[in-house]
Amino acid sequence: MDAVILAAGLGTRLRPYTLQTPKPLLPVNNRPILDWTLGALPLAVDRVLVVTHHLADQIEAYLKRQPHFKEWGVVHQEQPRGTGDALRACRLKLRSEVFLVLNGDDLFGARDLGRLAQCPAGVLVHLVAEPRKFGIVFLRPDGTLERLVEKPDLDGPRMANTGAYIFPRNVFDIALTVSERGEYEITDYVTALAAHQPVHVVEAGFWLPIGTVEVWQQAQARDLDEHLRPRV
Repeated sequence: MDAVILAAGLGTRLRPYTLQTPKPLLPVNNRPILDWTLGALPLAVDRVLVVTHHLADQIEAYLKRQPHFKEWGVVHQEQPRGTGDALRACRLKLRSEVFLVLNGDDLFGARDLGRLAQCPAGVLVHLVAEPRKFGIVFLRPDGTLERLVEKPDLDGPRMANTGAYIFPRNVFDIALTVSERGEYEITDYVTALAAHQPVHVVEAGFWLPIGTVEVWQQAQARDLDEHLRPRV
């Protein structure tokens, strides 16, 4: 199975640290975020594609020396136009009929990714206290996904999209349109796919979105090995 890692972002909320280091290579407990991510991927994954833009040469240099995957590739975006566009740029290089897709700057639990990888199509979710800050999932009566809504005006705990997905290849049959932000959104792929086939919702036991300098610094004190076991 292929896995696509979305690592093209500028990391603006972590400046000045990301001015000279791409966000996926910022260290957490002396390992780059991307190294934790690759190490947590299920054994079913035998090849990774990493989408790059900002400081792409550093990410490629890391991939050349990383110990996790012999087979890997880079898809470079000259002009990033959103996460949906980043995934679409990979379509001709993907080999597997289903593939994982992960944000390259968050930390995901290895067991959770393993359960996600067993679905024909799915999204990984996690309970959040402030739904206005996240993309929130809405479910059908059978527990599959109905739609994703970005930052809804809702109170109370809700299940949020973590930015980890498994897609079938036919997702590329969906035509994306530009969002209000002027980008092609991967969440539009997810919602459109759910209109045609079941998209399973997998609840994560661990998710650490590293969105600010404060969270990144707090992550240094966490014991991550329990959640992010190395590939063996």
